[in-house]
Amino acid sequence: MFVLAIILLIAAGVLFAVGRSTDRSPLRLGALGALIAALLAGVTSIIHVVGAYEVGVPVTFGKVGTPMTPGVNVISPFTTVTTFSTRPVDLNLSDRDVVEVRSSQGGVMEVEVTVKWAVAPTKAVELYRLAGSEAAIQQRLVFPDSREIIRNVFARHTSEEGYSSAREKINAEIGELVKERLAPRGIDVTTVNLRNVKPSKALQDQIDRKIQQQQATERALEAARTAKAESDRRRIEAEGIARANKILNESLTDRVLMNQCIDAFKEAAAQNPIYTVPCASGSSAPVIVDGSKR
Repeated sequence: MFVLAIILLIAAGVLFAVGRSTDRSPLRLGALGALIAALLAGVTSIIHVVGAYEVGVPVTFGKVGTPMTPGVNVISPFTTVTTFSTRPVDLNLSDRDVVEVRSSQGGVMEVEVTVKWAVAPTKAVELYRLAGSEAAIQQRLVFPDSREIIRNVFARHTSEEGYSSAREKINAEIGELVKERLAPRGIDVTTVNLRNVKPSKALQDQIDRKIQQQQATERALEAARTAKAESDRRRIEAEGIARANKILNESLTDRVLMNQCIDAFKEAAAQNPIYTVPCASGSSAPVIVDGSKR
C-alpha cells in the first residue's frame, strides 16, 4: 500500500503540472483524484486492524515488535504483521496420525488422542520466533511434542494398564506433561483426551493365542480334577468293600458256617421230605434233614 501511495502521489504531481501548463481542467481534476487516492493508500499502509480473538506480531526491517492487541493499531509503512488466532484448536492424533506406542512389556498399541491447545497472547513473539506461523505451531511444536510424551508415558505401563486399569491415570499423566512442555513456549493446553487404545494386529494375535492357551489349560485342569475325584471315589469304595470282606472273613468260623448251613437246609427240607448235603468243609458224614420229622 505504501508503494502504491507513492506512485499515486507522483502521478498526481505529474497530472497537476501538465494540466497547469496546458490549462486543462480535466488533468487538474485527475491530479486531485490521484492525490486523494494516494492519501487513502498512505493511511491504509500505516493502519492495521487486528481481529477479535487474534494477536498480531509486527516485524519492521527484521526486528520483531511487541504483540498487537485486537483493534486498530498504527504501524510503520514498512511493517509486516503476522496474526495468530487465540481460539482453542484441536489436534487429533488418529487415522493416519495415530500414535504407535510400546508398553513396558514390549507390546505395540495404537493410541488415539485429542489435544486442545491455544496461543497465549503474551507469548506470541516467542511463538513467532519458534514457528513463524500459526500452522507451523501445530506441526513443529504441538504435534511432535505430544507424540513423544504419549510414547514415553505408555512405555512405563503394561498393556493391560493402558487398556483399562490405569487408563485415567495415564490420561492425566499425559495431560500434565504436555502442559509442562508447551506452556513455556506460549501454548496453553486446556484438554488432553485419551479417546481410544487398541492393540496392534500382531499384539492382538498374541493376546488371542494367550487366551486360547489359558482356556485349554483350564479345561485340562478341570479334566484332571474330575479324573482324580473319580479315582478317589473308586478307591474309597474298594477300601470299604475290602474292610467289609475282612470283617466277614474274620467272623465266619467253621461252627458258625455249620449252623448257617443247617438253618439254610432246614428251610430247604421244608419243601422236600429229605434233603441231604454235606455241611462244612472236612466233614466226613453228611447232614440229613428230615422235613417231616424235623
